[in-house]
Amino acid sequence: MLRAATLDDLRAIEALTAEAYAPYTHLFGRPPIPVTEDYAPRINRGEVFLREVQGELAGLAVVEGHADHMMLFSIAVSPRFQGAGHGLAILKWAEDTAFEWRLPEIRLYTNARMERNIALYRRFGFRETGRRENPRRPGWVIVDMAKKVGGPRYGRKE
Repeated sequence: MLRAATLDDLRAIEALTAEAYAPYTHLFGRPPIPVTEDYAPRINRGEVFLREVQGELAGLAVVEGHADHMMLFSIAVSPRFQGAGHGLAILKWAEDTAFEWRLPEIRLYTNARMERNIALYRRFGFRETGRRENPRRPGWVIVDMAKKVGGPRYGRKE
C-alpha cells in the first residue's frame, strides 16, 4: 500500500527522487525533470504517494487524475530498495488506483534513453504510443506510453 504524502515528507521526497534518478543525471549530464520538479504543489493537490517499508521511505509515485486517464508523472525507488519488486508494486498500485478512480487508461512518458524503464513498462503491459522532442529539454526524446486499466499485468499472459 501507498499513503498520501504531506508537506512534512517534502525533503525526503526530493532526496529519494534525486537518489533514484542519479544514474540518469550522470548519463544525461543534467537531472531528469522529476528531479527538478517542485513537489509542494503536487503534495497539496494529493498527487504524491509514498511506499514505506518498516518506517523507511522505499519509493513513491506521482500521479495525476484526468477525465479520461491517469498520468503517471514519476515512479522512484530508493537505491537501497531497488531489485526487490517495489517498482512493480507501485505500478500495480497505480493500476488499481486508476481502476478505483474509474479511469480507463494510465499514460506516462519517459526519456528514450531510459531503456531499462521502457522495458519494465512494456513487460507490465504498457505500449508505446509515440515519440517526440522534449519541449523543455532540446535534444531529448520523449517516449509516450499507455496501458488500458485491467489489461495484462507483469508476468501474466492474457
